[in-house]
Amino acid sequence: MILFPAIDIRNGKCVRLIQGDYTKENIYGNSPAAMASKWEKQQAKYLHIVDLDGAKTGNSLNKSAIQSIVQNLSIPVQVGGGIRSMEIIEAYLSIGVSRVIIGTAAINDKAFLQKAVNTYGDKIAVSIDARNGFAATNGWVETSSVKAIHLVKELEQIGVRTIIYTDILKDGMLDGPNFSELEKINAATSINVIASGGVSSKGDINRLKALNLYGAIIGKALYDGTLSFESLVEAGSNAR
Repeated sequence: MILFPAIDIRNGKCVRLIQGDYTKENIYGNSPAAMASKWEKQQAKYLHIVDLDGAKTGNSLNKSAIQSIVQNLSIPVQVGGGIRSMEIIEAYLSIGVSRVIIGTAAINDKAFLQKAVNTYGDKIAVSIDARNGFAATNGWVETSSVKAIHLVKELEQIGVRTIIYTDILKDGMLDGPNFSELEKINAATSINVIASGGVSSKGDINRLKALNLYGAIIGKALYDGTLSFESLVEAGSNAR
């Protein structure tokens, strides 16, 4: 299972939100590039980056910060947040981003998603951000009427190969992922599933590995010091 250190960028800074609430923000650094370099030095195999301003506005407001990260790393980077047009996908891939994550548009614009998958294949992932089992959109601000598990099945038919599943109510709370929901999602699809939200202990990671997930994203636990990425690597938790 791949472990993805998360870097959330807002106003050019590294931040973490609690349950996706833009009014509950902690700032962890002024240089996303320096933070990315730190995770690479600690032997991360892949980074997960979210443009929080992009997620809310649909515009790639932190593209320059993301470009700086990509240009200074030798490991792959996946990026999400406001990916709602082919032009934005092309712009990110052209600066060296390995995988682009579509969120809101995967629900609101299936034709766009299909075109993106047809054009770029496994360079396209979809983020399913769920609240009480229903997909949320627009930077987690709105909850749709689409059940997450139904959306996964649609995505599989479209040809999506990787999803990031986030339980919003778990995000930033450090009380463990929604294991039961992740198990259901993973059992319902052949798509690679990356878990996100609530990972706070080696026990959480071991339980996720036992579910045979493709990957897990770790955010707040790393920044608050609850988990040490180096210790996870030493314990072999970063191997697939």
